[in-house]
Amino acid sequence: MISRALKTLGFLLAPAALGALPLLGLSAADPAQPALAAGTIPLADVPYLPGSRIPISVGGFSPPFDVGVLGPGTFAGGVLSLPMRISPGDATIVAGNGNGLAMRTFRLAAPPPRDDALIAVAAYGNGVAFHRADTFASLGILATGGAPSDVAFDAEGTLSATDTDGDALTQASLAPWGVRAIPSVPEGDEIAVDPRTQDVLTTNRDVDGSGALTRVGHDGTVSRVATGATAEGLAVDSMHDRTYVADVNDGSVAVVRTSTMRVIGKISTVARDFSLALSADGSRLYVVSNQSLGSPFGAAGRVVAIALDAAKPHAVAISAALEFPLGIALDEKRSRVFVTDEAAHRVYVLDATTLAPVRAPLATCQVPWKPTFDPIGDRLYVPCARSNRVDVFDARTLARVAGAPFRTAEYPLAVAVWHPPA
Repeated sequence: MISRALKTLGFLLAPAALGALPLLGLSAADPAQPALAAGTIPLADVPYLPGSRIPISVGGFSPPFDVGVLGPGTFAGGVLSLPMRISPGDATIVAGNGNGLAMRTFRLAAPPPRDDALIAVAAYGNGVAFHRADTFASLGILATGGAPSDVAFDAEGTLSATDTDGDALTQASLAPWGVRAIPSVPEGDEIAVDPRTQDVLTTNRDVDGSGALTRVGHDGTVSRVATGATAEGLAVDSMHDRTYVADVNDGSVAVVRTSTMRVIGKISTVARDFSLALSADGSRLYVVSNQSLGSPFGAAGRVVAIALDAAKPHAVAISAALEFPLGIALDEKRSRVFVTDEAAHRVYVLDATTLAPVRAPLATCQVPWKPTFDPIGDRLYVPCARSNRVDVFDARTLARVAGAPFRTAEYPLAVAVWHPPA
């Protein structure tokens, strides 16, 4: 298959190479032979990082087709896999059959530096995009072979990314650069790192008919527990050995003892409890009801604060009706929560105690998804799924940071920030 595709590429680049035609079932002497369709191969416009697994599709003619690569990488099972060590530059992929030809040149990048502050963006359409935290400059994209919905760094600088449509967790270490896929993590949604054990925890929207929580240890061992209907939001309380999971389709939050991966309780909260945030001391859990009067749910969205330090968990504050709230982030230093609104394209700024607005909402780009508050950089990051951008606000002034919103890969859903050890 490779030799055929390379000869076809030679035909594309040098018309005199007519020997490629018979390989495609064509004849240079047959004027009745229909013209080949010019196909397209959609790839990211930014350079790909070593270890990328790039799904290859072709538009313009039907499969099956042969594929070849001029440059590093191997193609199998519909995926182009790049080696772990590549030199920055260009590579070309070609696909062809008796009906058409397609060719695409793409760029290759060096691994991101561990000693610089980095932003990693879970981009559903392409993979994990890396940017410099100071200038927002693009460093490249790690294609994971799937559709990431969330990302998180551990204390060593290892990044973990979910695959919301697949069954593997991708991990990338910064120094030395290395990428591995951990199987048996199906339909991963949100992700977090337990700061005590450095284990990775991810919600699974559906496993055998139920939402679930999966824990991945440093050695790659996987354990899982069913939690309820459609697990989405996630909050980890390392101090009390608990993980909270929002089961969006049964209106409850499952309480899991993290060390044993057993459900030890259920908290009734709000309908469509989509996103969670937790206070550092584990006493307050914030829950977003992802509803809207104008949506098929026909009910207002809200945020509710649950007291966990009482004999029985109960609501202690509830926000006013919000248009279509989705994600939440907590700034404990200033006692406020940030809530994104996917319909109004804004970020609500609420008092963490009363959930009353403390100022007018922040206007942002289209369809803001899961916000991230970075206490070290003192910034709020807002990925905007429809704009292919990430907005950034100074947490002290709530003014937009210069250079924001910056362009990133397709359909960004979440952000993680890496700060190198001092």
